[in-house]
Amino acid sequence: MFQGFSDETIDFMWGIRFNNEKAWFEAHKEEYLTYFYNPMRELGRQVFDGMTQRHGDLGLVLKVSRIYRDARRLHGRGPYKDHLWLSIERPGCEQWTGRPTFWFELGPEAWSYGLGYWCASALTMAKFRARLDRDPKPFEKLARAFDKQDLFVLEGEEYKRPKGQTTPLLAPWYNRKGLVLSRECSNGGVLFTPELPDVLLEGFEWLLPYYRYFLTLEGDPDPRDGQ
Repeated sequence: MFQGFSDETIDFMWGIRFNNEKAWFEAHKEEYLTYFYNPMRELGRQVFDGMTQRHGDLGLVLKVSRIYRDARRLHGRGPYKDHLWLSIERPGCEQWTGRPTFWFELGPEAWSYGLGYWCASALTMAKFRARLDRDPKPFEKLARAFDKQDLFVLEGEEYKRPKGQTTPLLAPWYNRKGLVLSRECSNGGVLFTPELPDVLLEGFEWLLPYYRYFLTLEGDPDPRDGQ
């Protein structure tokens, strides 16, 4: 059972950020496993079990990142990450950022969680806009609910040239390349307690209608076929 992260977790993340080399990591590997990776894995398993018990129809899988960077993509950076994350998503052969994903991430300065659709395909986002044009009412309900809450914020890169016009309610969603509903918190507080899984589960439960909506976009017709 997850018991919470700790001051030692935060100390390790700062340590690897400023000592990103094999010798330092090997000397502190037990700290990494004890205070960082194992708690992250326990947290992921507890949240995943809660999600699958409530929503087994979604066919979700759990992934927990490791600290090792891909050696092919170091780009002058050290071989280790100073943050870890877990994701709960549907299995697929495409990159995980290309489908809706529940996530939690912990770094030296802060932790965050939410629902990410970072790299939805251009076709998927075109389907999203076409559906908003064709049948806006279902998502208008979601947009109003989002505007009334104060936990999550809407993020995602926007197109430099607007893809079209819509209502003021839907405009913040309409011209994005991807959709990210996120909450960021400074380290401390509930992060260090066994209540963190409940916080994540409650947040993911609130975000579930958006997740289900995004999933259905893949089945929409290609809006270009009618051009």
